[in-house]
Order: sequence, then structure tokens, then C-alpha cells
Amino acid sequence: MDKLLLIDGSNLLFQMFFGMPSRIINKDGKAIHGTLGFIGALKKIIKMTNPTHLLVLFDGERGSNRSDINAEYKANRPDYSLVEENENPFSQLQDIYNALDFLKICHTETNGVETDDLIAGYCKTFGDKMEIIVSSFDSDFFQLITDKVKIFRYRGDNSTLCDSDYIKTKYQITPSQYADFKSLTGDTADNIKGACKVGPKTAAALINQFGSLENLLNNYQQIEKPAIRNSIASCLQTLANNYKIIKLSNDCSLPFELTTLKYSMPDIPTKEILKSIGL
Repeated sequence: MDKLLLIDGSNLLFQMFFGMPSRIINKDGKAIHGTLGFIGALKKIIKMTNPTHLLVLFDGERGSNRSDINAEYKANRPDYSLVEENENPFSQLQDIYNALDFLKICHTETNGVETDDLIAGYCKTFGDKMEIIVSSFDSDFFQLITDKVKIFRYRGDNSTLCDSDYIKTKYQITPSQYADFKSLTGDTADNIKGACKVGPKTAAALINQFGSLENLLNNYQQIEKPAIRNSIASCLQTLANNYKIIKLSNDCSLPFELTTLKYSMPDIPTKEILKSIGL
């Protein structure tokens, strides 16, 4: 059976660059820990998920218009153009691209959209035709989960494949309600503020009571607890904007046809891959 593996390349790069136990330098004095970690993790993810089709996506410099909705969106992220090379994960990005080219793995940077949106587009287009695995620690992808779409959170032997039961157990909601839920709680990683006094348990209770964020905002007067009712009432537009930001767009143009993404993992040692790209 066909299976499409979509890897959030930027997410994996940051995980490996900052997660490696030490900075690794090659014989020429070049830092390669991010590249080494990325290649090693990539090979393990492929082996653990066994895809027939594969695509790695990276966020480009020109992102989406989400900051037009809220200027504070991702404003907490460091400006890596001001960061020294040995502390900058993007300094090793070209080496990773070279490794992907050597392995004949399709990859691209986004332009005018975010990686999340392209992945959502692939899930919408092919999610009823084949199994899809999205590899990322970005929880926004939880909203894409269906019977055929699952989220893979790579952490070596402690990796997790997240399905509908995982979301129901962890958050007491369905995957289709995740964007509504997260609009209420906010997201510190993306600098999105939720409703005051509304934590995960309260958010889940509200979404289960009203069914959706839209219905909650239209009928917030029916919230029983005064403190929660007043909190929601004080930030109706903020919560509506949060949803616009968090809800993934799935109508963007896809950069590769499915037939182009066919892949079979060659048994190539990591050292040979590094050597092939001059590291």
C-alpha cells in the first residue's frame, strides 16, 4: 500500500541542531552537527515509517500573511541573520540540501506560504487515497489527523505516532477541533496569546460544550462560570484572529506531483553521504 511521508525539514533541522549533545567539527574545522543529526534522524524516520513516497519541506524567507492578522505572530523568534554562524542552524542548510540531492529525495523551500500549509495541501489532496505520515513536533499538525493521516514525533526509540485516540486521550477533543482548542489556549511557540484563565482543561470543556470556536464566540453568554465568560467576552476578536492564524490553509499549489515523490531508501552509510557532499 502506498504511503506518503511528509517531513517538516525546518522543524527537524532545529531539533537536531540544538538537540545534539555537542558541537561536532569535521577535519576542516567546519561545524557539521546539524547536518549529521539531520541525516541520521532522516534515515531512522524513513526506516521507522517505511514510505513509498517522500517529501521534505523547509520554510522559505517569504512566509505567509499570518503576521498581517497579528503583528505579534512569531515575533518572539530570534533573527538568525544576527546570530553567529556556529550558533545559526541555517548555516548548515545548504549541506543538508546537498545530502538530500545525493539521496535523490525531493525537497523545496516554501514561498508565500508556510510548510504547514503545503503539508495540509498534500493531506487534503491525497489523504483519502493513501496513508500519510507527517513527521514534525509542531502540534498544529494535530488538526490534520484522520483515519489515514497521522503525525510522527521523532525522538529515537521514544518516537510517537499520533492518531485520533492520542488526541482524544491527551486533550479530550477530536483532531478536527484542535485549531478551535488551540485558539483558546494560545501557543507560546508562535507568540499567540489565548484567553485569560482558559487552560487546556477549560478549553476542552468549552469546545465540547459548544462544538466549535465559532459557536462559542457567538454564544459566549451561555458560559456558566462568570470569570470564564468575562474572559472570553474580553477577547472575542483576538480569539477569532487566533483561529485564522492556527487553522491550516490547504488550498495552496503543490510543488511536486505524487509520482515525482516515489522513493526507495538506499542503504548508504551516513559517513558515505557526508563524504559525497564534501564533509
